[in-house]
Amino acid sequence: MQHPYLTEEHLAFRRALRRFLDKEAVPFYEQWEKDELVPRSFWDKLGENGFLASAIPEEFGGAEADFSYSVVIDEELERVGSGLSGISLHSDIVVPYLLAYGTDEQKQRWLPGCASGAIITAIAMTEPGAGSDLAGVRTTAIRDGHEYVLNGQKTFITNGIQSDLVLVVCKTGSAAYPPHQGMSLIWVERGTPGFTRGRQLRKIGQHCQDTAELVFDQCHVPVSHLLGEEGKGFQYLTEKLQQERLVVGIAAQITAEEVLQETINYVKSREAFGQSISKFQNTRFTLAELSTKVRINRTYLDQLIARHLAHEVIVEDVSMAKWWLTDVAKDVVNSCLQLHGGYGYMEEYSIARRYRDVVVMSIYAGTNEIMKTIIAKHLGL
Repeated sequence: MQHPYLTEEHLAFRRALRRFLDKEAVPFYEQWEKDELVPRSFWDKLGENGFLASAIPEEFGGAEADFSYSVVIDEELERVGSGLSGISLHSDIVVPYLLAYGTDEQKQRWLPGCASGAIITAIAMTEPGAGSDLAGVRTTAIRDGHEYVLNGQKTFITNGIQSDLVLVVCKTGSAAYPPHQGMSLIWVERGTPGFTRGRQLRKIGQHCQDTAELVFDQCHVPVSHLLGEEGKGFQYLTEKLQQERLVVGIAAQITAEEVLQETINYVKSREAFGQSISKFQNTRFTLAELSTKVRINRTYLDQLIARHLAHEVIVEDVSMAKWWLTDVAKDVVNSCLQLHGGYGYMEEYSIARRYRDVVVMSIYAGTNEIMKTIIAKHLGL
């Protein structure tokens, strides 16, 4: 049966990427977790080998590949560990804004670095008082001649410590009604006066993915750093959230698949009461149920990716996928940890890390409660 979007070329690409990651990431990942940072040298190697922001056109140093290659990259990064999620955010969430709405000058200035690893990107949406309610952001950008003056604070920002280029969600029209009509997106570069980083935030999981607070205090940014048109920020965010949530769904699916296979291997080798625990009915039924859910989810996810590649607007379906895939992934990890018994609670088994890492997937990119709100809206409720 023909795959909905993968070809032999994709399989060859996956093998090359896996060889690269087996050499450059897998042996060092546990140390990165302890360091709470993925080193810049790894970003550079990703760029050198064409594994960063593959959608960037060749004229800017990219591969000019479609999203199907991003799927392969995101899947293989997730197999190494969820702490590499900042790489997917850079390549498949932030850079697409620049590709879709950036000026020629912005693209020439930043895209080559985004492809090579010289520029790490981030997007600053969440604030201490505004998470799911994006229209409630309080960071302002007031125009003063040929500059915007930014003031505000952001938190929970992925790539917050290492980012060189941050796309800031802000209010350029504070009196606009409804509030989202006054929202704009502005690029802020590392070293811009008035732009500082707060704490690197310590998290339950995804330890090597740097998350930080960002502060803008009388931060002067050229008007030329505005992305697209002033006041259209909310529209741009809405258009790009489909892919962002699909990326999270992909990560959740890989987590479930990896943990399930690891657990199947474990129960075959572990003995209790004189036999392999894979022989116990509870073990067999649990794994049969989880395998069925994971396989059905893969089918649903693949057809959504194919539809996304066909440029369909599938906001409702992606919202369903995001909440369902992340919730199932949490269920799979929790059930599989139980099958590991006491060993599942030990750091020497990767399931302990997966248990910590999977939790946030139902929170970021829009909480699962927000996903259900979106679904209900599309149902006419």
